[in-house]
Amino acid sequence: MKPMIPVGTEYFSDIRDGYYFVDKTNFISEFFSDKQKVTLITRPRRFGKSLLMSMMQTFLDIEGAETNRKLFDGLRVTEDARTMSEQGKRPVIFLTLRNWEEDTWEDMKVVITWEIASLFSRYEKVLKSDMDSAQAEIFDRIVKGKAPFPLLGRSFKLLCEILETHYGAKPVLLIDEYDAPIQCAWLHGYYKESIGFFRNLFSSALKSNPALDFSILTGVLRIAKESIFSGLNNLRVSTVVSGGYADACGYTREDVAKMASDFGYEDKVEELARWYDGYDFQGVEIYNPWSVNNYFLEKCKPRPYWVNTSGNGILQTMLNEIDETREAELKQLVSGGSIVVHVNEAFIYHDIEEHRDHLYSLLLYTGYLKRIRTVSEDALEGVYEVAIPNLEIRGLFKSEILKHLSFKVGPSVLDIMFESMIKGNAGCFQNGLQKILRSMVSIHDAAHPESFYHGLMLGLSVWLDKRFRIESNRESGYGRFDIALFPKMKELPGVIWEFKSVKDEEKMEAAADEACGQIGSKAYEANLRAEGVKSIWGYGIAFCGKKVLVKMKEPDAIH
Repeated sequence: MKPMIPVGTEYFSDIRDGYYFVDKTNFISEFFSDKQKVTLITRPRRFGKSLLMSMMQTFLDIEGAETNRKLFDGLRVTEDARTMSEQGKRPVIFLTLRNWEEDTWEDMKVVITWEIASLFSRYEKVLKSDMDSAQAEIFDRIVKGKAPFPLLGRSFKLLCEILETHYGAKPVLLIDEYDAPIQCAWLHGYYKESIGFFRNLFSSALKSNPALDFSILTGVLRIAKESIFSGLNNLRVSTVVSGGYADACGYTREDVAKMASDFGYEDKVEELARWYDGYDFQGVEIYNPWSVNNYFLEKCKPRPYWVNTSGNGILQTMLNEIDETREAELKQLVSGGSIVVHVNEAFIYHDIEEHRDHLYSLLLYTGYLKRIRTVSEDALEGVYEVAIPNLEIRGLFKSEILKHLSFKVGPSVLDIMFESMIKGNAGCFQNGLQKILRSMVSIHDAAHPESFYHGLMLGLSVWLDKRFRIESNRESGYGRFDIALFPKMKELPGVIWEFKSVKDEEKMEAAADEACGQIGSKAYEANLRAEGVKSIWGYGIAFCGKKVLVKMKEPDAIH
């Protein structure tokens, strides 16, 4: 009997009871080979962070150590005798902050009070006899939800001290999704109050806490030291870009190939790669585990499984504020292109909207983009060439990101415009394009170079990607065309777009004629001909601010 696919199951003990498990226990060995006081692991949502933390809790916890040890039978960590000597030797505090999300600070305080009371109540019977009178009084008030709220900011430290006394061993603190309540606070306008509380909570537990052995935190973003980890100098950070533990979250190519073989779907490996591969975590090729699991669960139906689980309010807020340049860049990404951006590893929320590249930092670290090349980097900031990783995320960009951009024309305008283009009607194509320019392009864009309009047209071409393969700046004939549309159906023509940008409106006609001439003289149709495309339309398109002129290359000159 084949094991069950683990979708929505993130407790290690449950998964080891009849579910398929991709062995990530090498993380435990890697961690203990270079153990740090505090380790922060940031990865996109649904990439296995919670399961990783549950696995660590099961391995480390002194409670149920003998039973827990059996759950690791046959896994890689058991081959490492030194690491296995650490198993079941420490008390563990494990808490997830994933659902600490409320609209107001007053409501968040209620949630914090209740969650910490629930945490303490787990230990009430075990620890009661080991507390002195002062500790017992505070402990009791916390469990009953009656402790002064500022005192809760010191609660993790208190619990560590009591656990060390009871077990005679320093505890471990595991915090999953540590940044969820802080993101929520920023979105709902009580960031200042929230960051003050969490700075105290984490600082007292992680910085000045001799009772703590070590701590591991997971989250989506690294929040800057000055925001939450103030004065914490012993912090190791693992991100998608640097810091080690590259394959701790997500599936490697080898993981997916084995999984496909185990379930009898060896013929689906290429499809899996197109849809869910493409992430680069510190140079390691990584697949989205949530989507891979759902793909197998649904009998290998390729769908955008992850996109329905990864809503990010910060991203939506930033998209509402972007300028025309970033809008064109996002559309270029959707069309299969790449862009070079600055990426900052640490977020300071109060200025996140003030810097253009914060958007791309967010997109990279939350799983919407992949790094394909490092241009330069230093300790906290890098310049990377980035692109969309796979078909799943490309679909997300189209359905969830482009809809937030400043298209102020309905889909009917795009349908009519592109149908006219396909039929060789340059006048109607121009009229539709003119409507879009009036609504999308600022008068200040008159100074933009040709590359601005190129990016804009790449974004618009996404509307055609079910019927055409879109290529940009590719060699063909004796030069490089701007954009070419390669038909996916025999009855469709091929299309070549060549762009010119001028500053004076009276020069537009000459520029459009020049673009048409370039299509013919450079033989840009060569690649289309090589693929057997018989009918080809060539369009010379001249831009001047919010104005456009479209001319069509005479078919005989191309044919």
